[in-house]
Amino acid sequence: MTATDSFHDFVDHLADALVDGAVADATGEEWAARFHFSRFHFDRMISSVAGEPPAAFRRRILLERAAYRMVTTSAPLIDIAVEAGYGSHEAFTRAFARAYGVAPATWRRKPTQIRIAAPSGVHFHPPGSLRLPARPTEKVTSMDLMTAMVEHHVWLTGEMVRVAGQLTDDQLDQQIVLDVDDDQQTIRSLLSRLVGQMGMWNAAMASREYDWSVEEHESLDSLRARLAEEGPTYLGHVRDVVGREALDETFVDALCEPAEVFTYGGMIAHVLTFAAHRRTLVALALSRHGVEELGWGDPMRWVAQPTA
Repeated sequence: MTATDSFHDFVDHLADALVDGAVADATGEEWAARFHFSRFHFDRMISSVAGEPPAAFRRRILLERAAYRMVTTSAPLIDIAVEAGYGSHEAFTRAFARAYGVAPATWRRKPTQIRIAAPSGVHFHPPGSLRLPARPTEKVTSMDLMTAMVEHHVWLTGEMVRVAGQLTDDQLDQQIVLDVDDDQQTIRSLLSRLVGQMGMWNAAMASREYDWSVEEHESLDSLRARLAEEGPTYLGHVRDVVGREALDETFVDALCEPAEVFTYGGMIAHVLTFAAHRRTLVALALSRHGVEELGWGDPMRWVAQPTA
């Protein structure tokens, strides 16, 4: 068995221990004994592959899980500290501050990236596992995302047909009056939200606040200026994520209340789904005013055009 094989086994055992809640309990000697090595040889072997000793590797994973727990639960910090293997709040605070730059309580109020830089590229993967850097055949690609969105479309259509069986014929044939979020939507408000949706996610990925007030009766000049900034920035994020085949990587959206953890692929699918709904409403409204040049905004021909 090679050192790489042993490292992969170590990661698998560590992932199982995360699920069992026992990852912080075993000593370095006990971990080495599980693989029938001396502590010295085990540390050297894992370090040669991971770029960090197994004890440091485990502490980093536990801190990443602790950060995730701080974002997604209301558990007291002392409970999270104990779960991460620290005997006191002070020890946890020192370790967390070294890794994340601020104390746990401060980070919890304004969370940022959960992952701590590591040479191996192995990180805690929510909700409770570890993930080795994916091989090219295992990564979520842009084609996988498109396929997943189509699969979701087919599934959701089927579910809509299923629940429609609960309605009467009169209800099925009743004219639909669009009422979005119980507010009267306008072309202005929908366009502002289309631009704002990109701006909001740009802010979330940069761990900064989004100014919602800008969307209150926004002028076309403001819309043009914001789109010129937010559009290319958002597209840059998408191109970067797709180029790195990182659609399954996670980030913290601190703008949510409470903060949440999303994957980049999920965020992109979310934007495309709700933007399509808003674009369709705008296209219908423009048509009612005699503006027909954009049609339905169908992306079919756009996608088929060769790129420059």
